[in-house]
Order: sequence, then structure tokens, then C-alpha cells
Amino acid sequence: MKDYFGYTDKVCVVTGASSGMGEATAKTLVDMGAKVYALDLNPCPVEGITRFIKCNLAKKEEIDEAFKNIPEHIDSFFGIAGLSGSKTDYRTTFDCNYTANMYITLNYLKQRMTKGCSIVYCTSTAGLEWKKFKKEQNKVVHAKTWDDVEKLTKKLAMSAPATFAYMYSKRCLSQFACEQAVEFAKLGIRINNVLPASTDTGMKQEFQDMIGSEEALIAQTGLAGRLATPEEMAYPMIFLNSDMASFVSGLDMVVDYTDTCLKTLGLKKNLEAVSATNPIICALAKKMMSKYSTKALNPASDSKK
Repeated sequence: MKDYFGYTDKVCVVTGASSGMGEATAKTLVDMGAKVYALDLNPCPVEGITRFIKCNLAKKEEIDEAFKNIPEHIDSFFGIAGLSGSKTDYRTTFDCNYTANMYITLNYLKQRMTKGCSIVYCTSTAGLEWKKFKKEQNKVVHAKTWDDVEKLTKKLAMSAPATFAYMYSKRCLSQFACEQAVEFAKLGIRINNVLPASTDTGMKQEFQDMIGSEEALIAQTGLAGRLATPEEMAYPMIFLNSDMASFVSGLDMVVDYTDTCLKTLGLKKNLEAVSATNPIICALAKKMMSKYSTKALNPASDSKK
């Protein structure tokens, strides 16, 4: 049978490869004959990977060290690692989700990829409104260095709730992908996004706590009536980076089982159409989340008098 996807012996780098979508991606790539370099803080359980490299993707120095152990030529990059902001601070969340992908793309992939290579980022349906709020992201997305990104987001990191870093980072990454798809196309390198809806990964509980309930989380998956599996998000990313998608670049592939359609048709309210940087909104959100956390830790404080 012909290798239509073209992954045999290809060097593939997968971030966040130790769980969830990243693990599902790494496993499938191994099955397809790829040489998989898995980056994560935790050991990767996938058998058959070429190399596991421990790396905190929120740290530039660790990324630099990791890429010393990756071949000079990279065929496909899967930027899947991400944090919700529920258990990490704003800085860590934003840098893992956005800054790491920006830094790797501009400082490593641009030098180690050639015509025919491909990049896919795992953003989120939380990043869908990036076009509407483009002015909020422009300076950050156009920053070329890690330090510049941190300087531009320093005030936000101190004033906004960490969970807002999730939405803002995904918007920045979606815009970055769109702009860099044009630049990399001049080199014959493709860049695409997959924007997942709610998925049953290790972060399920974190998102569930943020949104209020499992039912509310499932409501973000359109008419599916269930959460997506990690494989259902891994497969679209693998397709986009494969030879089967050789003429696809600059695409935001929304994988949400009609959730976006419902919002577009006015059949569902779009709760994500809010600013991620407005000081008033950030302050209110931070106050509400702080109140929610206090109640969660001390339920008795909310009892009726």
C-alpha cells in the first residue's frame, strides 16, 4: 500500500507528547513509521519514539537545550503542549502556550526546515476571536524575541487572572500562525492550526472547574453530546502536516462538531467574544475567580445565615 501520508522515516517533533492530544499524536506517528522526538516535562509513555527530551516549554533555556538533541533537519513540527492557567501562573501559561511556539518557529524551524516541510499548532476554539481583537494582539505577535514578548505582557501577567492567559495566548498563536503561514510559504513550508473543542484529556477537570460543570464543558462541543477523544484531535493535526494536505496552508481547522456553526447562525451565544486584555474585564474576572476559589476551599463560608 502506498504511503499516502508520507511519514515514513520523517523527523517529527511533538511537544506535550506525554499525555492527551500530544500522546495520541506521538503514538499515531510512530505507527506510521515516523521518527518521533517527544518533548514534555513528564516521561512519554509511547513505545517506539526515537527520543524523549525532558523540557519545560515555558523556559527558553530548556528549549535551547532540547533542540541540541534534535536533528538539524526537521520534517514536521506539532506544537501541542498547552496549559489552562488553572494550576499555573499567567507568565508560565502564556509562555508555554504562545511564546514557546513563536520562539521555536522563528529560531529553530525556520533554519531546520526546507521546502515540503510542515508545521501545525494546536490552538483552541478559545482563539477563534483573534480577528475581532487583532489590535490587542498585534504588538505581542509582532515581537521577535522571547524577552520582548515578556516585556509586552508583563503588566497583564500581574493584573489578569491566569486563566485569561489561556484565551489570550491562543488568540496570539492563531494570529501568529496566519501571518507566518504567508512568510513560510515563500520557503515552501506550510503552517496550519487545529482549533479543538473540549476534549477528554488530563486537563478535563481543570476546564470543568473553570466552566462550572461537565455538562457546561460538553456544551462547548456543538451537537456531539460528548467530549472529543484525544485521537479525534490528533488525527486532524497529523493530516494537516502530511503529504495528503500538501496544498493546505494558513488554515484554521476548527474541530468542534458544529459549535462554531451554532454561534455563527445565532443559535448559541458566543461567550468567548470578550476582550482578553481590557483592565476592567480582567480585574472583574480576577475578583470573581478569587471569590470562587475561596468558596471552593471553604464551602461553609457560603452557607445560608
